[in-house]
Amino acid sequence: MGYAVASHIRKKISRQTALYVNDINRSACERFIQEFGNWGPIHIVDSAKAAAALSKVVISIVPGAADVREVYLNPDRGVIAASKDPERLMLDCSTIDCQTSRNVGEILGKAGSGTFCDAPVSGGLPGAEAGTLSFLIGHSPPSEHDLIATRIETVITMMGSRERFFWCNTAGSGLAAKIANNYLSCTILLATAEAMAIGIRQGINPTLLYQCIKHSTGQSWMCDNVQPVPGILSHVPSSNGYTPGFKTQMMIKDITLGVEAGREVGIEPRMAETALKVFEKAAVDPRCVDRDGSSVYLYLTGDKEDDYQTKDGEGAPSS
Repeated sequence: MGYAVASHIRKKISRQTALYVNDINRSACERFIQEFGNWGPIHIVDSAKAAAALSKVVISIVPGAADVREVYLNPDRGVIAASKDPERLMLDCSTIDCQTSRNVGEILGKAGSGTFCDAPVSGGLPGAEAGTLSFLIGHSPPSEHDLIATRIETVITMMGSRERFFWCNTAGSGLAAKIANNYLSCTILLATAEAMAIGIRQGINPTLLYQCIKHSTGQSWMCDNVQPVPGILSHVPSSNGYTPGFKTQMMIKDITLGVEAGREVGIEPRMAETALKVFEKAAVDPRCVDRDGSSVYLYLTGDKEDDYQTKDGEGAPSS
């Protein structure tokens, strides 16, 4: 997702403005330069410290809380190791627990590193590629008295749609909203996979079943954009070798965040607890490892991807 997001930034900032990129996979950075270097200068840096030292705006999106702490608080290579700059704006688009984000922001603020804000995104890889992501922002809305919010809006407008910006007012609240959203998206994906498997095993044509659900009360964004059965929709991961928009292993992290957040406030997260057990097993299934989370369908059914004919759009197991 970071690759797609960065592409929109490079295209929309001034051609004279340099974009500094860092990733643990340097080859991805090199490929990024080859693909988007004609839009303006792009430089690979070897640390978050180096990026921050050269920038007024830092944007991060990494897998987990430990990674966020590493990016921002590593005393040698993190943003905090760069020169102090109270005008620096740091937007973290990662999905992590609320308290870690608040702690990181407090430490950076006290160190004079600038303003840190949680700004998790929703919309998946399709939204990132289209530049239409939703942003859930742990800050108050823009106003004539809040220049920070105005700067945040200017930056995220390059990556998302204004009508999908949700200003959640306080630090960590953007993440609280994202965790609640992911609680639903992860459990709904599993429910969709189970429902499709049940209907298909009962003899319903897969495409017909999808159309019935799409135009009935079971319709959902996940069913339309992450449909887990191969061959029904051409644009979804399942019809493209389960190329990951979001890996199966990462589902465990997001569901766990929902479970932990629920328990913190006295809500028993029964749906997520059940889903977590399923995805923990799918995450070590060779059919699902390093593939999109919708490949949980293969784990549930015991099928192999080769069992499906995708050319005719029927998505049915081949006989």
